[in-house]
Amino acid sequence: MTPSEPAALAEKDAKRSAPAAGSPAAERLAALRAELARRGVEGFLVPRADEHQGEYVPASALRLAWLTGFNGSAGMAAVLPEAAAIFIDGRYTLQVHTEVDTGLFTARHVTEEPLSGWLTETLKPGQRLGFDPWLHTEAQIRRLEKTVGALGAELVALAGNPLDAVWRDQPAPPQAAILPHDLRYAGVESAEKRESLGKGLADKGVAAAVITLPDSIAWLLNVRGGDVERSPLPLSFALLHADGGVEWFVDGAKVGDALVRHLGNAVSIEAPERLAEALDRLGAQGAKVLADPATAARWVFERLRAAGAEVVAGADPCLLPKACKNETELAGTRTAHRRDGVALARFLHWLDGEAEAGRPLTEMAVAGRLAALRGENGELRDLSFDTIAGSGPNGAIVHYRVSEESDRALQAGELFLCDSGAQYPDGTTDVTRTVAIGTPSAEMCERFTLVLKGHIALAMARFPKGTSGSQLDSLARYALWQHGLDYDHGTGHGVGSYLNVHEGPQRISKVPNSVALEPGMIVSNEPGYYKTDAYGIRIENLVAVVESPRGPGEERDMLAFETLTLAPIDRRLIQPELLNADEIAWIDAYHKRVRETLASQLEGAAQDWLEAATAPLGA
Repeated sequence: MTPSEPAALAEKDAKRSAPAAGSPAAERLAALRAELARRGVEGFLVPRADEHQGEYVPASALRLAWLTGFNGSAGMAAVLPEAAAIFIDGRYTLQVHTEVDTGLFTARHVTEEPLSGWLTETLKPGQRLGFDPWLHTEAQIRRLEKTVGALGAELVALAGNPLDAVWRDQPAPPQAAILPHDLRYAGVESAEKRESLGKGLADKGVAAAVITLPDSIAWLLNVRGGDVERSPLPLSFALLHADGGVEWFVDGAKVGDALVRHLGNAVSIEAPERLAEALDRLGAQGAKVLADPATAARWVFERLRAAGAEVVAGADPCLLPKACKNETELAGTRTAHRRDGVALARFLHWLDGEAEAGRPLTEMAVAGRLAALRGENGELRDLSFDTIAGSGPNGAIVHYRVSEESDRALQAGELFLCDSGAQYPDGTTDVTRTVAIGTPSAEMCERFTLVLKGHIALAMARFPKGTSGSQLDSLARYALWQHGLDYDHGTGHGVGSYLNVHEGPQRISKVPNSVALEPGMIVSNEPGYYKTDAYGIRIENLVAVVESPRGPGEERDMLAFETLTLAPIDRRLIQPELLNADEIAWIDAYHKRVRETLASQLEGAAQDWLEAATAPLGA
């Protein structure tokens, strides 16, 4: 599943249609503008975010989708009396034009045409631009304050979200039960994590840290929940104290007796509305309190400052230890990928057979079949994201989501891109395979092989400790660059352990990132190529960062990648003459490992198919 990165905005704004009078989108926009006028502000910002600032939000917080129709995982709308815009990244430059009435909302690429530029064009001196301080981070608002102030306008924190006042059928907040995450999966007791991180706070003279990211809290307390789709998150807030104790602000209806016993006496359960009181108490003590400006809501910072606390801006202390998986978590993810690999092999065998027989297949039917096969292993808890099943031109939409309106048949001579993943109690998977339906064109094979070369270059990389993903990104693009080609998303994102399929702080991307790759981190390796209105190609495996033994004469400690994903790469799309000997050796060795790991768990025709699909390239 691709991470975000800048891209050129598709030239579809020229095709904007005029807004349909009386359409639901027009009525909602008009209602919001009326509510803003009632509150004495001219404008308002609507991010795709909830109070926790994570990628995964419940239905009750999908305000951007309700207002605009946009269903991507990142974006923001800005509304003024005479203008409105929606800001998206390189994954969604095509999708936004199919979901949003661009006669109402001008579609702008967030990097090439940022919010600051739009405000400079449209926000007038003296106007008041409102925002919900729960839905923006401290860092975001600090940047906006500079932009808005320079225009002679005012940025105003609103009490209560005006959009909620006009969203009449807004869903209720989720109340899924929270369960212990067993030590056989977590590997380290919650008490040990809390005490270690608490000592780190004490060493810096910090009394407490405000934890607002649901996956950080889930990792810290060894719990999992179900408040959002596709990721086992309980929505809550926490205060981690220097003595290792935790105040957990969570809806008590989600907490059962078994969970209380699991947490122990050092974790107190508090009602969510008591967070303000707890921050005020720390402020009254003049305490030093850590909060992450990149992830915590502006409200948190303002409350602490108003109460008299000394706010220490710093990274969420859970981020790095959560990213560096322990041996139990790594063993679990290897098991999860073996289990997932069997389902993928059965799926790819079925897909080949159906296509060869000329049976009608649609994107929705194929995605459903894959989900069903994953479910047959008995360990599936959920998908890790909505399956991206793009045939032909739909494959060129990087984060395509099939619907009844967009569903199309898989056709001979086309490519089918399937990006999917699963949540198992021992690990999270994410894999993309691009498959030929019938006979592919020479161009398809050439570009698939160029993408494969980039994938192999990254998979084979050895690099010194201290290297960031940004320093490795060009390895995956080099072969494409030599042919004047590229892709407009990151090459790799971090992945959680039965947590978020997108996890930081590490990533592999053109976008600068100073976080060094460390042993135990899991990242995706997913270069691609997309030809608009024709086809898409992506090859994605998950890899773990591991130590690489020193060879003779080597002076530096080196790291490398262990490939976790086990699924054949379509040999029909590979042009061996474009590969060098090392690349051919890598693909043959990878396929041998896939075959030896999975074959014994398949039967009959599926086993025969796997043997052929993983045969050496020269065979």
